[in-house]
Amino acid sequence: MLTVLIDTDSGNLHSAEKAFQRMAREGDAGAVLVTSNPEDVARADRVVLPGDGAFPACRRALVADRRALYEALVETVETRGRPFLGICVGMQLMARRGFEYEEVKGLGWIDGEVVPIEPGAQALKVPHMGWNDLVLDHAHPVLDGIATGEHAYFVHSYHMRMTDPEQRLAHCEYGEDITAIVAKGTCIGTQFHPEKSQSAGLRLIANFLAWRP
Repeated sequence: MLTVLIDTDSGNLHSAEKAFQRMAREGDAGAVLVTSNPEDVARADRVVLPGDGAFPACRRALVADRRALYEALVETVETRGRPFLGICVGMQLMARRGFEYEEVKGLGWIDGEVVPIEPGAQALKVPHMGWNDLVLDHAHPVLDGIATGEHAYFVHSYHMRMTDPEQRLAHCEYGEDITAIVAKGTCIGTQFHPEKSQSAGLRLIANFLAWRP
């Protein structure tokens, strides 16, 4: 089995690569490859899209600057139904559209929109950065062994406002409900960084590598 982490030069993938390699070894889940090669994505059994930075820049890096890579991703996930995990901005790109600086179309895999975090009456700092408790909304195989109250590590200024709440698996509280995990079909996404979220994050990665949708 091959799991690919797509590299669009949008962030340092070293931590994610090491976490996925560790859990793949422990679960005998095959090889993990960081790549920007469309041919690697086309032959992948699982696809991970990490992302850091702004929604428009990450979308441009994937869709406009690497058209062949984008087409391979769509073919692998939409047509072949391979499991997909989006992380941070990689999750946000799953939405129908985002509003960071400008309105930009997303991949359309999740019924939601990416909007600014509102600090609210508490005047909380934005970006939302650091540890926060997860609140589970719906069960899912990738969440096996993970419970409400476990901690995850977040770094973001925008979040996904759901159109279909059934597609939100978990949230956290930060002045308002912040979508933490989404899922639909063979796709799942985390606003937090599982590779930096210690035991809960590593468990989620292991579950994703073992998931058979």
